[in-house]
Amino acid sequence: MPWENNGGGGGRNNNGGPWGQAPGGSGGGGPRRPGGGNTPNLEDILNRGRDQFKGGLPGGRWAIVGGVLALIAFWGINSVYTIDPQEVGVELRFGAPKAELSGPGLHFLLWPVDTVERATTTVNQTQIGAAEDNTARTSTAASDGLMLSGDQNIVNVQFSVFWAISDPIAYLFNVRDQESMVRFAAESAMREVVGRRPAQDIYSDDRSGIASEVLSITQSTLESYGLGVQVSQVLVENAGPPAEVIDAFNEVQRARQDETRLQEEARSYANTLLGDARGRAAALREDAAAYTNRVVQEATGEAERFNAIYAEYVNSPEVTRKRLFLETMEEVLASSEKVLVENGAGGQGVVPYLPLPELRGRTNATTPAGN
Repeated sequence: MPWENNGGGGGRNNNGGPWGQAPGGSGGGGPRRPGGGNTPNLEDILNRGRDQFKGGLPGGRWAIVGGVLALIAFWGINSVYTIDPQEVGVELRFGAPKAELSGPGLHFLLWPVDTVERATTTVNQTQIGAAEDNTARTSTAASDGLMLSGDQNIVNVQFSVFWAISDPIAYLFNVRDQESMVRFAAESAMREVVGRRPAQDIYSDDRSGIASEVLSITQSTLESYGLGVQVSQVLVENAGPPAEVIDAFNEVQRARQDETRLQEEARSYANTLLGDARGRAAALREDAAAYTNRVVQEATGEAERFNAIYAEYVNSPEVTRKRLFLETMEEVLASSEKVLVENGAGGQGVVPYLPLPELRGRTNATTPAGN
């Protein structure tokens, strides 16, 4: 090499070392490389590197094949995916969702160009106003159920919303934090409905109507957001006053129950009396109607009898007159005491006797005590 010393022994020239003559032309005064005469030259270093590369990588060609197979296995693992029976998959190509959905089973995609997102198809339940196990959510969940009714009363409503995913693509990519969106929409709908009704309707009278109205409003709100869910049921589990006034509310409820009970008892007693009075009135009306019919019938019969007698009297006055006399005497003498004395031989010797004491006793008996 041009920089090597080929003329002298010991690897050192006479001009000041292995690096040639020092500046200034004098020998022995220039700088020296550290390590003295044991420093390897550049050609040795290059030769050793070339020899190492000629030997190849550790393990030879099998190492290369193993690395390629490992890459293929890693790609295959990421390209094959499974969808569970309660799930549906949405494949994405460069981040954009495909129109086709992946059903349950084993599927293949071109990773990393394609990826997959999963959405559950089971019915989800979101509880609002009920205390949860998480202590950080207890106070917030309890306050979610406090609402102002239409008659300015504070009510605590605990209800659940049952919903399922109807459009997986819209559910996954239109809205973030989907369950919170369902919660907020249902809570807003319940507050709107409760604010239009009195507290008594919420407590017991019309819970089913409230649940139906909340379901309709919640579904309309979620459709306007493009969330891609279907609300199947809203269940009002409990509705009552806040815990701070529950004792006073229970007292009021008991008073109302007592009032209702007393009113029912009064109505029952009144109905009993009215029933008896109506029965007696109906009996009196029937008796009066029967008496009227009887009197009218008797009068009609008497009139017809009189007309018949008069017709006979016109035809034969003497016979009719005698007949009327006999009938009248029969009626008069039928209830009186009488003694018949025949004239002739059978009646002779009979002394007329007037029983004055008996007649006087009868007269006293028939006379009123005050006279």
